[in-house]
Amino acid sequence: MCTTISKCLSPALLLPLLVAPAAARAAEEPGPRVRGFCIAAPGPSRMDEFVKFIDEELTTRGVNTLVLRVDYNYRFTSRPELADADGLSRGDVAKIVAICRRGKIRVIPQINLLGHQSWANHPGRLLRVHPELDETPWVKMPEHYKWPNEDRLYCKSYCPRHPQVHEVVFPLVDEICDAFEADAFHAGLDEVFYIGESKCPRCGGADAGELFASEVRAIRDHLAAKGRKLWIWGDRLLDGEATGLGEWEASTNRTARAIDLIPKDIVVCDWHYERAVPTPAYFALKGLDVVACPWRKGDVAVRQLRDMRELAAQSPAKTGRHFAGVIQTVWSGCDGFLDEFYGRKPPRKDGAQRRDGSEVQCFKMLAEAWGAGAKP
Repeated sequence: MCTTISKCLSPALLLPLLVAPAAARAAEEPGPRVRGFCIAAPGPSRMDEFVKFIDEELTTRGVNTLVLRVDYNYRFTSRPELADADGLSRGDVAKIVAICRRGKIRVIPQINLLGHQSWANHPGRLLRVHPELDETPWVKMPEHYKWPNEDRLYCKSYCPRHPQVHEVVFPLVDEICDAFEADAFHAGLDEVFYIGESKCPRCGGADAGELFASEVRAIRDHLAAKGRKLWIWGDRLLDGEATGLGEWEASTNRTARAIDLIPKDIVVCDWHYERAVPTPAYFALKGLDVVACPWRKGDVAVRQLRDMRELAAQSPAKTGRHFAGVIQTVWSGCDGFLDEFYGRKPPRKDGAQRRDGSEVQCFKMLAEAWGAGAKP
């Protein structure tokens, strides 16, 4: 077990998980409730290959949940100024919907909200078109990006208190959910470094945890009005100092207290890539459904799956039901993953954090571990 567990969870919190003899419950099901795969949506030119991959590879490996990171890769009509002319059409999306319906795969589209509104030295589409929504307009995009930097610029955020921000982004959420016939939406919300900045005239000086929770509630309430559920990444709900997880896998900018301020019907995607940190227990004890999310290391993914099964089995029913499953994440892009999967290119090794492991091998190991014959 992770050596940081004493920092992540106190013995008093862990005790209820360890005393309930519920192992028989886990044996009743062939695999976790959520057997997921998260990847960026393809461009139109790779659509047919992606549909084939879903049909021949995801379905046969027991995947029942596809988190598709669409962002602005779509020809939006609700806010045409944010449409990508080269993005997916409604017809392209219909192909994905049809093949997933046939394979009994639930599709959950994602658009990054709040954070991840820029990358490196390029603003994202939202802030290019609507710069008035920028939380930190005084932070200029550098000619050459490097980290760390004086402005602590990782990714830009929109201001959650800007009076027009939801008028802009919520129509996109509705349109993409309608297109994918989705009953859930993934809002991202990870790695939000800029929030409640002191120079912001609307939220400067506000409590970051309350700001984050307020934005989560606003998104959740908007979705709930149409019978949809909110999924988010979990790092901003973890205290990076108390757990020792730092500022990437967890928060060091005071958003962690939001975990006690958000609705309990949100699904948390708890990502940890280098080790199987036992934080799913924390989310479950807070009353939140949680899925563990690996990336490139197959041994870590298999351990995360085993931990989720054991925690569910050894917990009282009220807590155990929150351990929902595991989602394989892919961050090489759809094209890169398909090229590696079909043997056209080797795993990329373009950075210190990517010098070992393979998304493809990790996924294959995870699917084998959860049981490729698992039924949706």
